[in-house]
Amino acid sequence: MEKRVSEVILRNVELLSHMSEQEVGMMPATEAPLPSVEQVERIVMLVKNIIFPDYTGKRQSDESIRSFSIGEYMVELQRRLTKQIAHGLQFCEDCEQNKTKEWTYKEAERLSLDFIDTLPEIKRLIYTDVQAMFDNDPAAPNYGEVIFCYPIINTMIHYRIAHRLHELRVPVLPRIITEQAHSVTGIDIHPGAQIGEYFAIDHGTGVVIGETCIIGNHVTLYQGVTLGAKSFKYDELGNMLNVPRHPIIEDYVTVYSNASILGRITIGHHSVIGGNIWVTNNVAPYSRIQQSKAVQSSFEGGLGI
Repeated sequence: MEKRVSEVILRNVELLSHMSEQEVGMMPATEAPLPSVEQVERIVMLVKNIIFPDYTGKRQSDESIRSFSIGEYMVELQRRLTKQIAHGLQFCEDCEQNKTKEWTYKEAERLSLDFIDTLPEIKRLIYTDVQAMFDNDPAAPNYGEVIFCYPIINTMIHYRIAHRLHELRVPVLPRIITEQAHSVTGIDIHPGAQIGEYFAIDHGTGVVIGETCIIGNHVTLYQGVTLGAKSFKYDELGNMLNVPRHPIIEDYVTVYSNASILGRITIGHHSVIGGNIWVTNNVAPYSRIQQSKAVQSSFEGGLGI
């Protein structure tokens, strides 16, 4: 039996060590290290420590001590983020053709500093999300429970980090970050989506928000909502085009559970979309869209099946 174990392992090691044409085609041309999912997770945690220092670390009322702790987090964040952006730049199709190590590091360092410069605004937006969730849910007894427990806050921290990196045209990392939240919360937000302030998702499981969605301020969604594409456009060679294909949701809109809003349509401000319906046409402001009334039908003799 030991001989067979050795034979099976050696045979499959040899087979799997050989890089197939398909595998080679999926790898970047350079041989630099690839981004680390674990390191990206640490980067998100560092941002959480900076935004919610009292919730993720030891509570400090002394501002000088608080400043020191945040400074340490930020130095580590800049170092780790620069390294992971540098690894991710291998996948940049719009970058210089001959990416030297020196160019890659300098570009990664520039991008990491540009990201850190936006942390105050990211923090401001996330606190509006906390406020929106607290205001929208009578079951929320205090802000602490919202920050500690509600999946939307974890999701929005990941999304707002990822969206800023996406705006900076950082490859790969934004999608890694949003998918980390997706795998934990069941809320799938593409980093390219544009989401305003005071955004709330109650419960959240099964929510999908597509890449070209534009969502205004004070919007509330419930579980199972899909803001998706109705159809796709192709070029003359049959390649799928990345064009605006997801809904625009204006300010003060509420969308109830399991509604599907599809295509490049606009849901006007102050509208309410009821649950379990499909919306594929524009909706005027101040509208109330609800399910049709149930229709009872006979199924005798197989009719209606």
